[in-house]
Amino acid sequence: MKEEVLKQRVQQKILLLSFLILVGKFIAYWLTDSVGILTDALESIVNVAAGAMSLYALYWSARPKDKSHPFGHGKVELLSASVEGIMISMAGLMIIYEGIKRLFFPVEVQRLDIGIIIVALSGLLNYAMGWYSIRTGKRYSSVALVAGGKHLQSDTYSTIGLVAGLLLLHFTHIMWIDSALALLFGCIIIFTGISILRKTTANLLDKADEVLLQQLAETLNEKRGPEWIDIHNTKVIKYGSFLYMDCDLTIPWYYTIEEGHKSGDRLKAALEERFADRIQLTVHLDPCNIFDRSRCDCCPLECKYRKEAFKQLETISFTSFVRLEKED
Repeated sequence: MKEEVLKQRVQQKILLLSFLILVGKFIAYWLTDSVGILTDALESIVNVAAGAMSLYALYWSARPKDKSHPFGHGKVELLSASVEGIMISMAGLMIIYEGIKRLFFPVEVQRLDIGIIIVALSGLLNYAMGWYSIRTGKRYSSVALVAGGKHLQSDTYSTIGLVAGLLLLHFTHIMWIDSALALLFGCIIIFTGISILRKTTANLLDKADEVLLQQLAETLNEKRGPEWIDIHNTKVIKYGSFLYMDCDLTIPWYYTIEEGHKSGDRLKAALEERFADRIQLTVHLDPCNIFDRSRCDCCPLECKYRKEAFKQLETISFTSFVRLEKED
């Protein structure tokens, strides 16, 4: 099954379950009239709206490249996740407003036992969906699925605290506890929304992903060709599941154009073995004597032009991987 289709099916399942949970939570609120349960129900509206938006984003990002979008449509996932972060933060503000209002105009809470059971079950379902979404999102580099999964799991953490508070309210009948729960979890929800926005903003601005660059460096160390004297000036841009990579490859200066082209092809094949067809590579070839600096000490090839004895290969690390030529 194509990765894009699989991601869409995962999101379809999550959206359906999120809607069922939303219905269950509003039934619990209708039975109990608890503002604490209302906070959970309001956030579920955000879950469903954000889930629908994520599904649309996944459909859109799967569209092939065209003249107007030569890098594809993958960044729409970041826009979707950004809107989700904004919606989550707004839901948190609404919840805080309701909590403050109930402090001044308290309402008697009823049938908390049934409400607690419904909220607890929805929390378990949210955690399971979040785990599934994050696992699939990380596997296929989907920002939308990872953001949605983290949102769902944050719901579970807040649900644990909500259930504990509702139990306390059930046994003590101290009415302000209900409002205190709303204020506390409203703040937690706002924090979740802001953290998602920070992540998506960094990706929209093409901030370097150090973890990804380290993975690329490790892959090339494992598959390294003897003529790859150095790889540097590496830049990677993510568009949804796709990676667009530019790098400079240092090879022996006496290589012909054909030999240099083959070295670049071997570099591309090594990355495609790890990242399948999700990576597109542009390689700039540098001669080993660039700027009159010999690289003989880190080149293992037998060479009649050698100026220094070979010492050891320079490990491709994150630092060397992103190093600019002017820093050599």
